Amino acid sequence: MPELPQWLVLILRSFSFLVILFLLTKWLGKRQISQLSFFEYVVGITIGSIAAEVSTGLEQNYLHGLYSMLVWAVVPFIAGLISLKSKRARNFIEGEATIFIKDGKVLEDNLKKEKYTIDEMLELLRRKDVFNVADVEFALLEPSGDLNVLLKKENQPITPKILGLTVAQEKESQAVIMDGKLLNQPLSASGHNQEWLHTELEKLGVTLDNVFIGQVDSFGQLTVDLYDDKIQTPSPQGKPLLLAALKKCQADLELFALETNSITAQNMYEKNAARMQRILDKVTYLLKE
Repeated sequence: MPELPQWLVLILRSFSFLVILFLLTKWLGKRQISQLSFFEYVVGITIGSIAAEVSTGLEQNYLHGLYSMLVWAVVPFIAGLISLKSKRARNFIEGEATIFIKDGKVLEDNLKKEKYTIDEMLELLRRKDVFNVADVEFALLEPSGDLNVLLKKENQPITPKILGLTVAQEKESQAVIMDGKLLNQPLSASGHNQEWLHTELEKLGVTLDNVFIGQVDSFGQLTVDLYDDKIQTPSPQGKPLLLAALKKCQADLELFALETNSITAQNMYEKNAARMQRILDKVTYLLKE
């Protein structure tokens, strides 16, 4: 039987060790890609170094090293293309999510399957600000090693939707100043101009050159971070001032209703005062700092 060319031997050897490393990683479980201990880190480097040395170490030849590098680059690329086409291949190559907690109960067999201890699972829960397993309805370990957690209904944060409140949509903040320079495009996107910006900076008592970064939020308020951290800038007062003005308007309507001698005018003032109160009930939490 004729001897294979050495370049072909190098390609076959690199491919075989790539498959072996992949299977070893699958066997070791998701812990290997989520967070490595010092020992696991050393083991991973050592295995990779051994595979590289065995793949290319027999001949100190530039082309042989290039062939080996191409195999290590091309095979994962092809595997990625196959994963896009086939769900079964994707599950095998990239892995599937594993349920750790279902209906509030820990699935011990799945923990063992992924080689996680209960202490490690508790650590992942604490990263999600969950300190009690009994608070969890469902927890899923993703192929990336990240744990996603669904809390039980009674432990979920209260949102405006739960309370039946309608809130205004927030837009992204626009960085209108960076490194002491004005950015015209984000400023225009925020709905303001340079004159407005300079006026706001004057209110804060700072100059443009001293601003490291300045942002306009969805409410049209300018906040700045200065190069000189010793300088204290006042908090934006737009929302508190608007809230105060609305409260004064409502109070004035009630006062006018008490002072007038006209029944028609009194009814009008009381009706509008009630409307203003309903508006205040809806927007007060938005305008509070």
